[in-house]
Amino acid sequence: MKESAEIIARIGMVNYLNTAPIHEKWKSTVTAENWQLVEAPPATLNKKLAEGHIDMGFVSSFEYGRHPERYKILSGLSISANGPVGSVFLFSHVPMNQLDQAPVLFSAQSETSAALVKIILEKFHNVQPCYSTGDLESAAAGNFQAVLAIGDDALRLVEKSTYLYEYDLADIWKRQTGLPFVFAVCAVREEFCVEQPEMLAAIHRQLISCRDEGKRDLAAICEIAASRIPMSKKKCYQYLTAIEHDLDGQKRKALETFFDFLIKRGDIDKSALPLKIFANLH
Repeated sequence: MKESAEIIARIGMVNYLNTAPIHEKWKSTVTAENWQLVEAPPATLNKKLAEGHIDMGFVSSFEYGRHPERYKILSGLSISANGPVGSVFLFSHVPMNQLDQAPVLFSAQSETSAALVKIILEKFHNVQPCYSTGDLESAAAGNFQAVLAIGDDALRLVEKSTYLYEYDLADIWKRQTGLPFVFAVCAVREEFCVEQPEMLAAIHRQLISCRDEGKRDLAAICEIAASRIPMSKKKCYQYLTAIEHDLDGQKRKALETFFDFLIKRGDIDKSALPLKIFANLH
């Protein structure tokens, strides 16, 4: 086996505003040349991790649930919300309970949010829409009654939406289950856990450090990141205050509850539970 100093660790980071506290701190503090940051949307990172093009990264919770035999979850890290998240919306022309058989468009960027919409509509509201997947331009061209938008696209659409109803999916989940919702986890490939445990522990510690420093320096993060949307620094601060990046006991329970729904739907295998957590920070 090669010495760890010769190994390049490829680390996936979602390039949305919701990861800015970790992302910006990482870019400004990490100097290790053999830690390579790979920036991409959630769906792209899912594919890269599944195909072995990155070793670890922030991927959709659904991706871990779909291939639990391939990954472990790094403890203490997630993209979550304990109530309204502000960037995962179902925009609709009609109330949710009127969407039965209606055409609904999903963003192609997050299978987790798409799965959450299905649970909310089918389980909580007892409707069965006709789903399609595409981009927001498809929504403008098509005759969709509702559209799922996430991340920076959702933040932009909130500012100019012509839909009568804007449903924050994390808020609905919280009201229905009493739990936070975990949109993404930081997953690592099993092979990397086995072959590079010391490097993995060092990267894990650095990610936790970035998480904590980013939370403390949120105002400074907003100075850097708000213009990407664009949005005011005040709105950016309000939004990022609602985003949580830890993975405490309640969030683990929330993830287990979400996976239990998916297992019962037949969307993922029962082997997704119990969760496999990598917690060697020493």
